[in-house]
Amino acid sequence: MIEADLAITGGEILTMTPSSEAGFLAVPDGTVLVSGNRILAVGDATAIGPYTAAKTIDARDQVVMPGFSNCHTHIGSNVLLRGLNEDAKLFEWLQSMWRLKQNFDHETLRLAGLAGLAEMALSGITSFNEHFDAYSVTPEITALNTIPLRATLGYGFADIGLYGDLADWSFAALDGFGDIVDRHHNTLDGRLRVALSPHATYSCTEKLWRRCAEVAAEHELTIHTHLSEGLQEHQFVADHYDQTPTAWLHSMGLLGPHLTAAHCTTLTDDDIELMAAQEVKVAHCPISNAKLCSGIMPIRKLRLAGVTVGLATDGPASHNTLDMFQEMKFGAITHKNHNLDPELLTVSEMLEMSTREAARAMHLNDAGTLAPGQLADIIVVDINKAHCAPRYDSQAALVYSSRADDVVHTIVDGQVVVENGVLQGLDLPAMLGELRERASDLRQRSGA
Repeated sequence: MIEADLAITGGEILTMTPSSEAGFLAVPDGTVLVSGNRILAVGDATAIGPYTAAKTIDARDQVVMPGFSNCHTHIGSNVLLRGLNEDAKLFEWLQSMWRLKQNFDHETLRLAGLAGLAEMALSGITSFNEHFDAYSVTPEITALNTIPLRATLGYGFADIGLYGDLADWSFAALDGFGDIVDRHHNTLDGRLRVALSPHATYSCTEKLWRRCAEVAAEHELTIHTHLSEGLQEHQFVADHYDQTPTAWLHSMGLLGPHLTAAHCTTLTDDDIELMAAQEVKVAHCPISNAKLCSGIMPIRKLRLAGVTVGLATDGPASHNTLDMFQEMKFGAITHKNHNLDPELLTVSEMLEMSTREAARAMHLNDAGTLAPGQLADIIVVDINKAHCAPRYDSQAALVYSSRADDVVHTIVDGQVVVENGVLQGLDLPAMLGELRERASDLRQRSGA
């Protein structure tokens, strides 16, 4: 008799584990058993056998799948910038953001972090890869104690250009990064990890990049950066270093399996070959790329080269939501149209890129699939809605018809964070009311 803490029964289980046939293993009427923060068993009644469970979730006529891994985002700062400066070019947009960031306070950031975490939890995102630009990470760590998602928090560094004022702070923080690792890495029961996030090739000097590489190697940390995000970056690096951004990072030894590169819209064929050889991970943000006119990632070439490509929302200032359902749909149709190939990026591939591949892109090797021993990061999605009817194919419904508010349950690390569509442990309306007041004051103080 198996003893479980949680049983999710009766649902259509999409495991995201590869099957002997094309796509991944699915169980039409199955059960997922959880003990602690790990999955005990997955399968139909015959495969699992007798069991007892302290708590049972009835998922009949619903889909049970791994939670989404948002492998590149900025929640704290970007929540405070959502809808504030629309219809702007990338570098103009970055300048307006910086004016507000200089006036951020910890309590407003904590509330903004809570809002971002709540939005992700309610929409089925169970893990995320945060890139901090130039603001404190402490408020978001505090928020993660209230809404316990799985997070990799990348500390942001820069020393030239728009963020040039951060030069002294960046090097000082890197010199003392061992203390940050000791305080925060692998804490919150293992859900929280820290990383290094040098901002971009146009905002970090060679000296800073090399220092980040040294610190990452010393503490065995990952690096998370923006790379080849539009023609302006491409031209900047060509003018200063006579290379592409990717080739310049490679010349300094930055490319490797530890690196997550976001955007990657202006890659050359040589860049792609380098990334594949060095096992670089890529975070694809199709909606943000389109909105800021940053270009279209050469996704067919990247995937054919064997590069791990995960989907991500980017921040809510450039998306404008933390909604992986939108990202799957928009990403698929954008690349089909751009390549004039309706068979490019199937529904199975989009689901894989938002779960298993996105988890790999943020260096989570024990998340993104439903299998014994994997982390119990699970969502239940109701596709019995008018906008999904008549539901011929569940995978197609998830990619092309479903919405964030179709998520019924979100489980992270074996804990039920969202139950029956309700976020647990937080008075959400009250928090949002306080956030609105503080954000209005921030805007006024910043002259934005």
